[in-house]
Amino acid sequence: MAKKIYTERFEIPGKVCIVTGGGGLIGMKHCEAIVEGGGVAVLLDIVPEGMERVKKSVTEEYGEDTRIECFVTDITKREALEKVRDSLLEKYGHIDVLINNAANNPKVEGGSKNLGAMRFHNFPVELWDQDIAVGLTGAMLCAQVFGEVMEKQKSGVILNISSDYGLIAPDQRIYRKEGLPEEEQTIKPVSYSVVKHGLIGLTKYLAVYWAEKGIRVNTLCPASLENGQDPAFQEKIGKLIPLGRMSRPDEYVCTILYMISDAATYMTGATVVLDGGRTVW
Repeated sequence: MAKKIYTERFEIPGKVCIVTGGGGLIGMKHCEAIVEGGGVAVLLDIVPEGMERVKKSVTEEYGEDTRIECFVTDITKREALEKVRDSLLEKYGHIDVLINNAANNPKVEGGSKNLGAMRFHNFPVELWDQDIAVGLTGAMLCAQVFGEVMEKQKSGVILNISSDYGLIAPDQRIYRKEGLPEEEQTIKPVSYSVVKHGLIGLTKYLAVYWAEKGIRVNTLCPASLENGQDPAFQEKIGKLIPLGRMSRPDEYVCTILYMISDAATYMTGATVVLDGGRTVW
């Protein structure tokens, strides 16, 4: 067998990797990437059922010796994050990776309260506040609490999960339904775009702030995840994408592992886009 010089850099043996929003579909893919790389996946979510489902599924796939920790945590509360930090440091002595994945994502297939028959002029400020709190303030607080540990270690990786909507505006036409009056049409809310754009700004700020402290900070922009949406919706969005289709959940895993591993040691402040080419049109 030929000697491995480069592929071993994709391995993250024993690294403690935190994933916020760990109970969702993309959270599961982050977990799979961490486990496959040999790391310890630490899932944070405010809903325990999702995390347990992810843990069960990943453990069945990768074996009983898979290391997955679950913490029911409100990431908008600094004291809750500090409890997670202290628990991990007591058990492992280090925290190596933070994936800021949590968001109030308004999904077409999910009946989300922030995706519905609302116009910009009457979008409730309460929903705006909630979305900003989870998606942006939560990411900042996690970076503060866990990034401080990395700074003391002089090593660490932060990966902020944005979206193609962190680079472009939502095409509201794909959410429209024929025959409905304007006031009943669904829109992708303003808060989602602002959060996802804001995460890219947070990445750039922290990448420079911690450049000399051994911490790398990058953004991943996944897009158009296939997850049981109506075929008519999938067809409409497919026409906006050069590859002609939505992404499969498993198409993110290898990129995630690359970005959090030593395979990407010279990458910081970068935005990696996985959108099937949508943002080049």
